[in-house]
Amino acid sequence: MEKNFNIVDLFFDAAGKYPQHLAIIDKKRRITFLELKNEVQETAGYFLKKGIRHGDRVLVFVPMSIDLYRIVLALLKIGAVAVFLDEWVNKKRMEECCKVAQCHAFIGVFKASLLSFFSSEVRQISIHLGAKFISGFKNNLTAIPVHTDHTALITFTTGSTGTPKAAKRTHGFLREQFKVLVERMNTQPGEISLTALPIVLLINLAAGSTSLIAGYKAGNPGKMNAGEILNQINFYKVSSITGSPFFIKQLAKCVIHQQVKLPALKKIFTGGAPVFPAEAKIYKSAFPKTEIEVIYGSTEAEPISSINAEQLIKEDSMAKGLNVGYPDRNAEVKIIKLENGMINCADKDAFEKLVLPAGTIGEIIVSGPHVLDAYFNNEKALKQNKIFVEGKCWHRTGDCGFQIDNKLFLTGRCNTLIYINHKIISPFLYENYFQTIAGVSAGTILEKEGQIIAVIECLPGFSKNEIIEKLQKIKEPLVPVHSIKWISKMPRDPRHYSKIDYEKLRHLL
Repeated sequence: MEKNFNIVDLFFDAAGKYPQHLAIIDKKRRITFLELKNEVQETAGYFLKKGIRHGDRVLVFVPMSIDLYRIVLALLKIGAVAVFLDEWVNKKRMEECCKVAQCHAFIGVFKASLLSFFSSEVRQISIHLGAKFISGFKNNLTAIPVHTDHTALITFTTGSTGTPKAAKRTHGFLREQFKVLVERMNTQPGEISLTALPIVLLINLAAGSTSLIAGYKAGNPGKMNAGEILNQINFYKVSSITGSPFFIKQLAKCVIHQQVKLPALKKIFTGGAPVFPAEAKIYKSAFPKTEIEVIYGSTEAEPISSINAEQLIKEDSMAKGLNVGYPDRNAEVKIIKLENGMINCADKDAFEKLVLPAGTIGEIIVSGPHVLDAYFNNEKALKQNKIFVEGKCWHRTGDCGFQIDNKLFLTGRCNTLIYINHKIISPFLYENYFQTIAGVSAGTILEKEGQIIAVIECLPGFSKNEIIEKLQKIKEPLVPVHSIKWISKMPRDPRHYSKIDYEKLRHLL
């Protein structure tokens, strides 16, 4: 395999093959592959003029838009490193990311510039540029060849377990991830895909397919207008949708409520958080003729496995864990003993002693060409989250689960497990059960002084007494709850708004 490769060449190849195809539809603005290519060329020239060079790290704080991808592609073209910030970040998180990435330049929309004005960390960055397209810098420079190990993008984990980790995505890694996800999602040139996930749109650009940016603010998911997005889907005859479970569920509920028909829709892909059978039933009720794939993965390894929504509903046992399907053919998955600290293995024999037999619950680890093997400027995170065995990298997902007949089952986050009377209790299993109770919007359990406390967010208009009756009928393998706390709004993760934020929940209570 060639050692010099720039991931942006995949986009330029697509632009050469499909110049008049629409690349991105963003609100009322459309841009073809040829037009985007020309803007990328000019923007690359502008960045060079402003002093951004090969290897420079550039903090990019721009919401999902045509401008975002023009900027990122131009940075990749000149061999710079795009340090990507989610649009939901606050000042504290921005400064934490700045300390880790140590950037040479900052590119942001006006709102981001205002936020950065109050940040001493951002003010120390040498070059500050706006996000709007500036013409007059035409050039015919080819993409700067870089080594496959050269960093292309730096993205950050949500930081739910501490300081956000900077995931270092090299040009070689992005190529492998592109291959795996295009194969998994069957991305085709010319098809129109609606996506709310930034990395998926980048893959669409490389595959030659048209991306419709959802009318959805990631920084404020609670105000999502599902009806407006469904109008987008119908107007543009969208054939595939990619989004978080929260995003897909909101669309599904609106389809059911308004009895919307989406004849062109063929595929839906969702990931970023677990999907329980009860939620999969809502998906299938709304989209009965659509192929729905639930993908399990993480920032560092996407995908790990996947399962069709119909299969998830059909195998609705959840007695011991959530079925997340068979591992991707490019991913090697193992289950190891639960260990809190770092794991060092001198050789394969030492590693094999960690591996648990089929059906035993432990931590899920994964290896493969599309699995990140490094963090930027964070040796501690590397030692904590990776196991290197004779040159092979295994990523510790932090999720616990088990395998039976190669099928992978999830039992939640390792750091949420509750230990009482020599018994391991998984809040994850309760969360699935609570979803089956009419009137419960979300629920989980916490432990306090050896007692199990159920925390419930209920829907308006439902009787708490009826919910209490259901909770009193909890059966094995679940243990009875000792008390119930009612909460008006369950705190959720800021990126996908789909997972419970346990740390915030503990603070709230």
